[in-house]
Amino acid sequence: MRLGRALGTAALACALLTGCNGSTEAGDPAPSETTSTTPAASGQTAAPALDPKHAVDPPGRRTGLIAPADIVANGSKTIPQDKVDAIRRLDGVLDVEQISLASVPVENRTLSVAAVDPATYRNWVTKSASAQANQVWNRVAGGELAIRPALEKRAPIDKEGFLALGSTADAAKVHVGAYAQQSWLVDAVVNETWIKDLDMTEGNALLIRTGGTAPEPLRKPIERILRGTDAAVSMTDVVAREGLDPGVVQTAVVVGTIADAVGTFRYTVLSGGHIAPDPAWVRSHIATEPVPILGNVTCNKLIFPQLRAALEDVITQGLADTIHPTQYAGCFYPRFIAGTTTLSNHAFGLALDINAVENQRGTAGRIDRGVVAIFKHWGFTWGGDWHYTDPMHFEMNQLVQPR
Repeated sequence: MRLGRALGTAALACALLTGCNGSTEAGDPAPSETTSTTPAASGQTAAPALDPKHAVDPPGRRTGLIAPADIVANGSKTIPQDKVDAIRRLDGVLDVEQISLASVPVENRTLSVAAVDPATYRNWVTKSASAQANQVWNRVAGGELAIRPALEKRAPIDKEGFLALGSTADAAKVHVGAYAQQSWLVDAVVNETWIKDLDMTEGNALLIRTGGTAPEPLRKPIERILRGTDAAVSMTDVVAREGLDPGVVQTAVVVGTIADAVGTFRYTVLSGGHIAPDPAWVRSHIATEPVPILGNVTCNKLIFPQLRAALEDVITQGLADTIHPTQYAGCFYPRFIAGTTTLSNHAFGLALDINAVENQRGTAGRIDRGVVAIFKHWGFTWGGDWHYTDPMHFEMNQLVQPR
């Protein structure tokens, strides 16, 4: 059976920020901003919309203050309206925007995708030029995806401008309509019509603006209001400087192909790119067990039946000597992708690296293609097929029950 629902975009409840330095701002004449069949004109949705069922009314003329959030609250559940209203009434809170956030695995990185109202969310992005670029928000209203410029070369966007949000062949593809800076903790946005189709948790995050009021004294009042929810409160001045607010419990609501094996993943940030997952999550999801060829490995409990089946199949087909146990580079590895604050499937114990020395990133790799075929048969994706290859890497994308 499938592991979770194949989806397109997803909602992140976790702080997943990658660098944006040196990226092209919305409104610049980047060729990739005109990938849809008919560019959207100011005040109109793209015509014709690539996905009419996901088109909403265009946002029209922008009004209001442009300023990023000073505080972000996010969790795995919908934040009730009465709590949103109570936060709005706090002295020092200038404005609140409720959005839907989740994590979607794309080639061993989790992208944070938000479903938003393009007419109001645009005022919360980190660059004024992005907020004022009408074409960007018309594209989002027309059902397309707006993504941070820094991800243009990192994300596996195909030649037609579509991004598959998920790691399986049937993962939904969303057309990239524009590149634009986003709010803190957001990599890409779609409009709110995607929430149900993409299995997102509606309204599980808040962007909070304090204007001239120092945000830190508002942390505890906001936490008191949110008591009874699982929403964590982060200061975005720390996000801007360090990537994540240290010591705050972050929440990743993983959707799509690995949702059943991960569920809600809570963690705190440590030094050196490491994270500390919730010990209760580790106890319920992670185990150390023996498998053929590799010996004892520490992985997500759900991966073991098909991992054993794949390795037994490798032995049966006479390929055991092509896998080198001394080059096994781990499975459960609770840390960010190097140099980022982006989670990988290793953080969930759902990926393993084999023959690491001779299969470096960016190369075709020397892994036996028969081994690759066997792992694919048993529900694994191979990193050698990716936009930026990682031939040592195999990750579970389907739950397969060996018989």
